[in-house]
Amino acid sequence: MKVIGKHLTVDMYGCSFDSLDNLEFIKTAMLEAVKEANMTLLNLSYHKFEPQGLTALALLAESHMSIHTYPELGYAAVDVFTCGDQSRPDKALAVLKSFLKPEKTKTTNIMRGDFGSQKDMKPRIKISIAPLRRVRNTSARVWSLLRKK
Repeated sequence: MKVIGKHLTVDMYGCSFDSLDNLEFIKTAMLEAVKEANMTLLNLSYHKFEPQGLTALALLAESHMSIHTYPELGYAAVDVFTCGDQSRPDKALAVLKSFLKPEKTKTTNIMRGDFGSQKDMKPRIKISIAPLRRVRNTSARVWSLLRKK
């Protein structure tokens, strides 16, 4: 069975206070992201908090996009969840990044509704012991040299 949707969550760090606390700026960024990502906007809802911060939610025919801002931390939490093959959540994120200009981002890509068909739904733990082995071997050599002296 095919995956139902793509859900991208992005933590954006190092954004400017003024950008994150400006409701009109965030609304413009979201509308541009919706347009560029080939999404259909049904409704845009938002709330400005006092003394700072805001939440904006775009209800889409394909699903939703949301932004929660924490201007005092320079942080924005962004979610883009889309169903179907026509919309491009990656393009929406690129637009939002160009508006917010974060210094650092952390993106998580979640495949929604796979009904057990995707192998990547089980956590894969990848551990490389080569660096640990190098450290152990290096410390053994150092001790060996110290004992000889």
